[in-house]
Amino acid sequence: MEPKISTQPIAEKKSSYRKWIEVEGVPLIGGFFIEDLRTVPLHPWDRKGGLGVRICLEGTGETNDSYICEIPPGKNLKPQRHLFEELIYVVSGRGATTIWQDGGPKRNFEWQEGSLFSPPLNSWHQHFNGSGDQPARYFAVTSAPLMINLLHNIDFILNCDYVFKDRYHAQEDYFNGEGTWYAGRIWETNFIPDVRSLKLLEWKERGAGGSQVRFEISENTMCAHVSQFPVGTYKKAHFHGPGAHVVILGGQGYSLMYPQGQPIQRYDWKPGSMIVPPANWFHQHFNSGNGPARYLALRWGSRKYYGITGETSSKTDLDMKLGGNQIEYEDEDPIVRQMFEEACVKAGVKSQMDKYYAAKP
Repeated sequence: MEPKISTQPIAEKKSSYRKWIEVEGVPLIGGFFIEDLRTVPLHPWDRKGGLGVRICLEGTGETNDSYICEIPPGKNLKPQRHLFEELIYVVSGRGATTIWQDGGPKRNFEWQEGSLFSPPLNSWHQHFNGSGDQPARYFAVTSAPLMINLLHNIDFILNCDYVFKDRYHAQEDYFNGEGTWYAGRIWETNFIPDVRSLKLLEWKERGAGGSQVRFEISENTMCAHVSQFPVGTYKKAHFHGPGAHVVILGGQGYSLMYPQGQPIQRYDWKPGSMIVPPANWFHQHFNSGNGPARYLALRWGSRKYYGITGETSSKTDLDMKLGGNQIEYEDEDPIVRQMFEEACVKAGVKSQMDKYYAAKP
């Protein structure tokens, strides 16, 4: 039997994920940086039953994405389930979420501004606004691009009825348990009431008196961490894989990003800003404000479930001279320190870097 011959391309040069976004009915934001998640204009989103916008910045490598969704006062979103993970950070407002599996009991928990949680994979979930006069807005990072581009079947992604009992089996304390602490500043938990006020643990390796806590959430392959560093300091430059959504929780400053050997790009931030460093781009964060700088990173890199996107978390705070992915202060380009000192002077802040910066031999 002779094969058919076609003079047409086998397919248009557009991913299954991008085709899905076109029928979702909300705009898609690209680029490298979001100035303020709290003020991004939103649009009616029929599938969710609220207002929203989808975000897929360059730094994701289309391995994950994010979106903003808002629940009108006194309203609720439509029930959802899907075959992709979703990490949810509450940007503003308060409310409650109901989680259930087909035929199983419903579990409810309340959330507020600053809360972080994740509906277990393919579980039914519905979000409710707890205020009658104020909207509730949340920001979510999802693994939708990876799953949709792998399976390219939206009906299966959104309507599969398989129950992942290894991830969730309707435990009563699933969203209110104390969780478990592990070595390496890791807290395995399914609900953090307020990441903005959580007490953090010392993280010497990244420099500048920083502190951090890492989260393993809902048996996901995506995870998160919160970091903070003092006034008048900055963190060491490093690189890793794609998809780390860095949300500024407090402080004023800026981030530098650049591929090795390429011009430095600067992004000034404030609470509500979000940036996603591309894979293998050096990046570092600078606190030139008058208070501690704290951020939340929603990302790949679970310490419990390895293997996604070539995760190199064990090398991100190891000196490049030792085979790691981090530039020590004494090895960085002098323009980095100069730029920071100038930013501190402009902001009326005293630089604290003399006690962290070792002179080159």
